Amino acid sequence: MKSSGPSPVITIAEQPGCLLVKFHGIQVAASSRALVLLEANYPPVYYVPREDIDEKYYARTDHTSYCPYKGDASYFSLQIPGHEGANAVWSYEHPKVSVAPIQNYMAFYPDQVKFEVVELDE
Repeated sequence: MKSSGPSPVITIAEQPGCLLVKFHGIQVAASSRALVLLEANYPPVYYVPREDIDEKYYARTDHTSYCPYKGDASYFSLQIPGHEGANAVWSYEHPKVSVAPIQNYMAFYPDQVKFEVVELDE
């Protein structure tokens, strides 16, 4: 029987600058309020507020997953003419309390999109 170890340390921080998210060259999100989530040995995950996505490129799917540390995830496909990224985007619509800041944010599989960070003038 596998013993359960301690929960991984999850940190959530503001991403400096403006995060641009592109799918096959089309900008599908842009946010100066993006968050970056760091968990154990996983690569960083960018989360963008729903208000900062271009909804016309997103289609909710029936796919779901469960993370014992974050909760239930809902998925979306990215769709532009000639390309579809099936289940390329996810969201924890009712995350666990420990990761509450990611509620109403969308995350992206990095093999499906390209990220660019633009520095903001202060």
